[in-house]
Amino acid sequence: MISIGLEELAAAPPTWLKGKRLGLLCNQASTDRFYRHSREVVVAALPGQLTCIFSPQHGFFADRQDNMIESGHTTDDLTGLPVFSLYGDQRRPDPAMLAHLDVLLIDLQDVGTRVYTFIWTMFYCLEAAAAEGKLVVILDRPNPIGGELIEGNLLAADCHSFVGLRSIPMRHGLTMGELARLFNDYFGIGANLAVIPMRGWQRGMNFRDTGFPWLFPSPNMPTPETALVYPGQVLWEGANVSEGRGTCLPFELWGAPFVEPARFVAALDQADLAGCLLRPVAFEPTSNKFRGELCRGFHLQVLDPAIFRPYRTSLALLRAVLELYGEAGFAYKKPPYEYEFHKLPMDMILGSVELRQGLEAGRRVADLEVGWQEELAGFERLRREFMLY
Repeated sequence: MISIGLEELAAAPPTWLKGKRLGLLCNQASTDRFYRHSREVVVAALPGQLTCIFSPQHGFFADRQDNMIESGHTTDDLTGLPVFSLYGDQRRPDPAMLAHLDVLLIDLQDVGTRVYTFIWTMFYCLEAAAAEGKLVVILDRPNPIGGELIEGNLLAADCHSFVGLRSIPMRHGLTMGELARLFNDYFGIGANLAVIPMRGWQRGMNFRDTGFPWLFPSPNMPTPETALVYPGQVLWEGANVSEGRGTCLPFELWGAPFVEPARFVAALDQADLAGCLLRPVAFEPTSNKFRGELCRGFHLQVLDPAIFRPYRTSLALLRAVLELYGEAGFAYKKPPYEYEFHKLPMDMILGSVELRQGLEAGRRVADLEVGWQEELAGFERLRREFMLY
């Protein structure tokens, strides 16, 4: 079993943290292997030093839904400390918040995907800490979909948003600590940064390999299997196709009232579906898109994570939906989306207007992928400079 950064901190608290006022960015999934929350672990390891808590999108208890469903500031019942929301009136800590601390600890479970906002909350925290002269310490956790594979086009500058502030691929293959190092150095933030690394984690591990308990970091990320399909299935957030919210299998289930499973399968290139199975299903969401309506679609089941490519797979699914239903039921979601009021949400998620246009033109996914292999190889070289494992 691995030991995460939080547990490494508890086992041997760094002397350079002694006597410092500490803030902690976390949520309900920030626990050790015994389900002790990180604020309890920090209080026990460094008594009297924790002064405030910060929460990301979805709130401290991961009870708030997606896309601009905000959480407010509150007080933590357990410690009596203030909890500052970084997904409410503002998405970055301000000087008044940072006046409570000398060091900001960040202990969040990422899911390895560019559009998951926790990494951009970390980015903003690094920027704010640099401006105020505060130290940021990342308590590292596993990338639940592994640290070997990367996938996708790099985000284009005209598609920057809170689901992508800088140019990285959809599946980045880094841990939070490694991403923080890349953000801080390569993108020139220049904050005072330290990472407390894990012990025993290997890049080829999926989350089930770690022996560590999974706690949902957001309300529609119930299992590590959800995380595995998310780098592709998140595309449906930009369309009138259900991504399975309002069911017990978000992102694994997808569909819409207008989808015809048998006809749909015939339109797919099976080469794009390596390592997975599309099982025809019908479902009725209890919330979100098509609430109370019968949707026909599929359960995307991963059979072999080593050869499954979530982004490629879902691009192929989107291409087929556009081909079959582009003029008969399908529509893109309109703004706003994650505090952008003019950009098309699908462009923000894909990270490229040209990619969307290529899919609309019916270009094969394999041909589209050729266009970003050079930049993806460049990112592969870049990320190796910041790897810790």
